[in-house]
Amino acid sequence: MSASSTSRPVRLRVAPSPTGDPHVGTAYVSLFDLAFARQQGGTFILRIEDTDQARFREDSEQQIFDTLHWLGLNWDEGPDIGGPFAPYRQSERLDRYTPYVDRLLASGHAYHCWCSTERLSQMREAQQKSKQPTGYDRLCYGKTREERAALPGFSEVPVVRMLIPADLDTRFTDLIRGELNAPHPDDQVIVKADGFPTYHLAVVVDDHEMGITHVVRGEEWISSTPKHVLLYQWLGLELPAFAHMPLLRNVDKSKISKRKNPAARLTWFREQGYLPEALVNFLALLAYPPKEDGREVMTFEEFVADFDWSKVNPVGPIFDLDKLGWLNGHYIRSLDSGELARRIVGHLSLTGVLGPEPTAEQVAVITVATPLVQERMQLLSEAEGMLTFLLVSDDELVVADDARTQLKGDPAAVLDVAIPALEELPHWVAGDIEAALRSALVNGLGIKAKFAFTPLRVAVTGRRISPPLFESMEILGRESSLARLRSLRATF
Repeated sequence: MSASSTSRPVRLRVAPSPTGDPHVGTAYVSLFDLAFARQQGGTFILRIEDTDQARFREDSEQQIFDTLHWLGLNWDEGPDIGGPFAPYRQSERLDRYTPYVDRLLASGHAYHCWCSTERLSQMREAQQKSKQPTGYDRLCYGKTREERAALPGFSEVPVVRMLIPADLDTRFTDLIRGELNAPHPDDQVIVKADGFPTYHLAVVVDDHEMGITHVVRGEEWISSTPKHVLLYQWLGLELPAFAHMPLLRNVDKSKISKRKNPAARLTWFREQGYLPEALVNFLALLAYPPKEDGREVMTFEEFVADFDWSKVNPVGPIFDLDKLGWLNGHYIRSLDSGELARRIVGHLSLTGVLGPEPTAEQVAVITVATPLVQERMQLLSEAEGMLTFLLVSDDELVVADDARTQLKGDPAAVLDVAIPALEELPHWVAGDIEAALRSALVNGLGIKAKFAFTPLRVAVTGRRISPPLFESMEILGRESSLARLRSLRATF
């Protein structure tokens, strides 16, 4: 059951279903697809598998487009850009599957099944109770519609099932795992009662018609591969190569899922402020070894140059968000401060802090302040807490409760000395602000810098932890800084 060797142009696809927020596994498989396609001078295709009409969600397809583009995992053919094998949505290809089904029925490799869902449920329950292998019992096989209608559990609209041989060789070769032996399948449904093909038929037909040479997907599909190989053989189609990626796992070793882990949602990473290049690097490391020198930071281009299916680790990797956070912090610190400021503006716009169209003043303030926070950030989302005090008016600033509890000693006395000292400053620059306050508070009042400057930090930023105080006051300006100091003083 090995895939045929071929000199066909390399073509790989990712085929997500628009049934909700895109899964991080879509990006994971897309990355490995794209790396191999680029290395081999091949083609990467995006296909939308939308035959599951019961779970279809209208906005999901656009989310798939947006998140993959955000990651830079751009396709060469797809439903949004077209290509020589359009259409690229399965729901638009329904007429293409009928000839293949007719061939399978005519050759005796498939048959109609009229069993109702109630009858199938009762059959499975009886099999489980008697500890028999579960699977269809072929009640409909070899019967006409009339013959089957005379028996219990009849449904007016039939499905189409594969007739799986009892002696089926379920071994096949995997690019990552070598030779595999999958479980023997039962008579798989390939056309549902609503006329839509199941995944098993549609994926074979679409991959064949689109010239897919390498089928890359999660390891949960290993058990289905013999069915797909059988369809290729029955229909006389050239086999692709198969590569089954290791499943992404939670810390408890369970499969990562959108129900249990928000990180399974691809949109979550953008909402949290991860950089796309950091996430791409992280996804590569999940199943691929670091560079020979042990370096884990690598660009997509470096990944492409080194790519080899035999190096992919088949063991399901743990999705370690701490490691991703470390990587993200590294990439943030590596950015030019102007580029980081641009990304902070984009993130704060995305999350609604700035609104869809940031003002020139907001952009200017963030650009000036970014160097103050760059070394302290691990996520773009942290910029909101660090920089919001620069973006709100003086009367909108809210002093956080945990910041107020940090005020020890006599903060009113500190402010009573600090305010006139700052009012007399001829030049409002960070160095002069610091010198004046150290002279008036640390030297003049004889208190430690921690107690001297904490009331100022709380007054100016509303937070317990903030960017460097004196540089922040310079950016905020004399008028706003003094107004905020006076406002906090009035509360004591």
